[in-house]
Amino acid sequence: MSYSNRSKILLGGVVFSVVLLSVASLVILPPVLAQDNSYSSENLQTTNEFQSSEQTYSLTELFDRSELGVVSITVTKTSDHGDSTSVGSGFVFDKEGHIITNNHVVDNTKKISVTFIDGTSYRAEIIGNDPDADIAVIKVDVIPDKLYPLPIGNSSTLKVGEQIAAIGNPFGLSGSMTSGIVSQLGRLLPTGVGYSIPDVIQTDTAINPGNSGGPLLNMQGQVVGINTAIYSNDGSFSGVGFSIPSNIVLKIVPTLIQEGGYQHPWIGISSANITPDLAEVLNLEDAKGVLIMTVVKDSPAAKAGLRGSSQTAVTDDVEYTIGGDILLSVDGKEIRKIDDILTHLQREKIVGDTLNLQILRDGKLINIKLTLEGRPES
Repeated sequence: MSYSNRSKILLGGVVFSVVLLSVASLVILPPVLAQDNSYSSENLQTTNEFQSSEQTYSLTELFDRSELGVVSITVTKTSDHGDSTSVGSGFVFDKEGHIITNNHVVDNTKKISVTFIDGTSYRAEIIGNDPDADIAVIKVDVIPDKLYPLPIGNSSTLKVGEQIAAIGNPFGLSGSMTSGIVSQLGRLLPTGVGYSIPDVIQTDTAINPGNSGGPLLNMQGQVVGINTAIYSNDGSFSGVGFSIPSNIVLKIVPTLIQEGGYQHPWIGISSANITPDLAEVLNLEDAKGVLIMTVVKDSPAAKAGLRGSSQTAVTDDVEYTIGGDILLSVDGKEIRKIDDILTHLQREKIVGDTLNLQILRDGKLINIKLTLEGRPES
């Protein structure tokens, strides 16, 4: 696989071997922008609520407390070049044998096996998957005593600079631990399937091929993310990794277990952030908010009466598309950029909920209510 000299988002961490040739491979993603979750079981230890703890541990203690809940996932895939095997990571979710990993680890597989830290392996099946959030749930049929669910923490309490750690199987090296800090929060991560994942954790914790699907842990021993991707020039770790936050996990996973899939709420617009140059063209005092460019036909946005841009203006030899509604707030929260809308939908909303939007149209403030629907296939 060839790589350009530009940095890319790489969907992170599956080690591949094809026939007798062993290679490390990552999927390059294009640079794009962007229910009822109750679940009960007699054996469920990790519930649809965050686990709280004030106890902090050293890295050594953290590994000792967590290693039994982290697994290696080996999958067999079939292509035009024959069968290939790949290795990713995952972690135990409950005593019923549900294991969380990335969707890209187990998608389109012929066979899945799960190996625990003691070396024992079991066949697994996919219970549910969500390509848009890159989350999948697989299940092994083992006795409950074999299973050590990891507690789920609240990723919304993370702070930049906070120490964290990852456990997984980089390059197939089982049970490996790395540590680092939270580098930034609220990143927008492209998935390659048409939508982006909002509110993603950026970390300098080393994530390499084979780490995909493994847990990102805080120092209280709680899972705060799923290690998913890296930003790299050549496929090797360069100090920037991305993890799907535990908030998304606890919102989506129970529905995957119950229904096999998950419907994300959808508005149905394409939009652009208000830049200083665009703000000048639009005669706005501040460069904040989101300009609606197009409205998808029959979408929630269209049904609510939102308007897309229909005019152009030229300034400094640059042409801008203008005339659309400008989104200023959602449910009373100020919108400064597109990410704010996507994060609000991901954290707070499900299909069927109502959004209260404040927009600027023809110089006048207008309030519009919009009912969210499920995303169409990308």
